Amino acid sequence: MNYLCRKMDDELLRWKNTEHRKVVLLRGARQVGKSSAVRELAKKFDNYVEINLEKQPQLRAIFEPDRVVGRIVKELSFELNKPIIPHKTLLFIDEIQSCIPAISALRYFYEDMPELHVIAAGSLFEFALEKVPSFGVGRIRSLFMYPFSYDEFIRAMGFSTLADELKHCSPQKPVSDVLHNKCKRLLIEFMLIGGMPEVVAKYVENGSLYDCQEILEDITQTFYNDFAKYKQRANVSLLQEVFGAIIEQTGGKFTYSKASNTANHLQIKDCVELLEMAGLIYPVTHTSANGLPLSAQQNTKFRKYLIFDTGIYQRFLKLNLGGSFSGEHIGQINKGAFAELFAGLEIKKASPVNFPLSLYYWQREKAGSNAEVDYVVQQNANIVPVEIKSNTKGSMQSLFQFLTEKGSPFGIRSSMENFGSYENIEVYPLYAISQAVIY
Repeated sequence: MNYLCRKMDDELLRWKNTEHRKVVLLRGARQVGKSSAVRELAKKFDNYVEINLEKQPQLRAIFEPDRVVGRIVKELSFELNKPIIPHKTLLFIDEIQSCIPAISALRYFYEDMPELHVIAAGSLFEFALEKVPSFGVGRIRSLFMYPFSYDEFIRAMGFSTLADELKHCSPQKPVSDVLHNKCKRLLIEFMLIGGMPEVVAKYVENGSLYDCQEILEDITQTFYNDFAKYKQRANVSLLQEVFGAIIEQTGGKFTYSKASNTANHLQIKDCVELLEMAGLIYPVTHTSANGLPLSAQQNTKFRKYLIFDTGIYQRFLKLNLGGSFSGEHIGQINKGAFAELFAGLEIKKASPVNFPLSLYYWQREKAGSNAEVDYVVQQNANIVPVEIKSNTKGSMQSLFQFLTEKGSPFGIRSSMENFGSYENIEVYPLYAISQAVIY
């Protein structure tokens, strides 16, 4: 199967050609494409050595005696019967979370053998990080991967020219009606299959939504199987229950009392934290948005949660894909929460690969007020409200209320409309929401 290009590819290539490079640690949920991206980069090296500390547990012993990089490299080379040569070899340590001494050794690769290209990856890395006394801040560069973005998807589908054209569009320069309709059709397809690389690859291959559904079922089951790895800290069945509750509550504030009929608040909270650490959900935290940074104005007692992929989301909802879908149909799914989920994920994926930005929303802190803005982002020194609409209609009362109360210069509306504007509201199509949030 041909490799489908990712945003991360350019970043890894820049890293390869940097003279004073740090060890790279690729982070992200399982099956989002970390290993594939490294293997694609490996084609630009004379030698490539990949080890998987989960599948090759015997190699863990090499990292345990000490942190002497010369010895570690020599023993890995002997054990694998492969040359590991500085400047010529890419060493990839996969599933590094299964070996704490290997994590501790990463900083010493940078200090003692900086000329060797080293990348590590781990799907459940955050769990292991709690056990590492010294992680090597300043010596290791974390890069974060997510499922495919819309831009990556349409490029994978063979529409790179269209993707490039969209980069030049704006509220002042909309796309033609023909291209707008084309982008909407691709958007619906992408929202339904999601961005998991295996699913995207299958869709690129044969365009079958049903084949994609089977893969999504398998991936979901894999995550449930992974939950067993957390059983020392949480009940596996409760984790599944909370995971389902988060999906069902998409688009609204997460209510712990609705997550389980048997567990208490602390048990549910622990499950939520585990799911977040695993990269399966992202928090969207309430902010008063009275100033910057937005984190200084946050209230962590009020949070929404986004499951990390729209394909997994629709599979959980058991949508019937037998009929044809349109923007209007999408708007009916879970009262428009599908569009809000998609937009939040696109905003997340648009952030710099080395700096995963937090997501925020705003709700008026006044008794009896229903005013709420789906997302709030920072653009330079401005606080910008972002309202998501699942079709082409809907009032913007909350958006205008925010602009009046906070004195923000403009707001953003994202919907199934073409690029455009209303007074001080800039309109971006849902498929171009990532362009609206400039970091």
